Amino acid sequence: MTRYLHTMIRVNDPDATIAFFDLIGVSEVRRFSSEQGRFTLIFLAAPGDEGVAEVELTYNWPADDGAGESYTGGRNFGHLAYRVDDIYDTCARLQAAGHIIHRPPRDGHMAFVKSPDGISVELLQDGHLPPQEPWASMPNTGTW
Repeated sequence: MTRYLHTMIRVNDPDATIAFFDLIGVSEVRRFSSEQGRFTLIFLAAPGDEGVAEVELTYNWPADDGAGESYTGGRNFGHLAYRVDDIYDTCARLQAAGHIIHRPPRDGHMAFVKSPDGISVELLQDGHLPPQEPWASMPNTGTW
């Protein structure tokens, strides 16, 4: 039997990434750090998905000189997808926290936003909401 466990993304700022996912309703469920390996693994999950469908944030500690790795190409990864209870409320929280809604939920069903590390995150409405302003008139911004 095969079972999905998690998706791993590398991050530069764990606190900023955790705060981003908290806005979607995905929270830290456990953490592991390795002094010898110089990394921290932080696992996030939506309520009820703990141990079933998680996102693993991998933070590689900076070198002794303070230089850290730079990660690019988040769009090459593809995207993570989450079903949300109210896509308009979720997008409003993200926008109020300074995140760009790259593909607004014009249709009341789907939106895209990026994490602080450029990972594209698809938000899908649980069910369907009628189109609503200001979202219905918002254009796409950048890539998603």
